[in-house]
Amino acid sequence: MSVVLTEELVYEILSVVEEIPEGKVASYGQIAKLIGRDKNARLVGKVLSRAEYYGKYPCHRVVNHAGRLAPHFYEQQALLISEGVIFKDNDHVDMKKSQWDC
Repeated sequence: MSVVLTEELVYEILSVVEEIPEGKVASYGQIAKLIGRDKNARLVGKVLSRAEYYGKYPCHRVVNHAGRLAPHFYEQQALLISEGVIFKDNDHVDMKKSQWDC
C-alpha cells in the first residue's frame, strides 16, 4: 500500500516536529509513530527534506534511530550543539541523553 502525500499529512508531520523542545531530538520513526503511521519513517524524512517550502520548522532536531545526522544537512550539527544537544561522536547524537521523551 502506498501512502498518498497530502498537504494534511505534511502539516501533521511538521506540527509534531514543531513540538520537539530545544535541546532535544526525535527520530524519524518516533515522529511516524506519533502520527499513527509506525512504518512510515522514510515518509517523515521525505517531508522534512522539503519542509522549507512549508515554512520554518526545527527539522534539525530530527535524526535517525541511532542518532545519526541527516546526510547533506551540513548545518545540523552546529544547530544542535548550539541548543545543548549531547553527541556520542562527530556524527551521532547521544539518544539516551538527548531524545525527546514525548
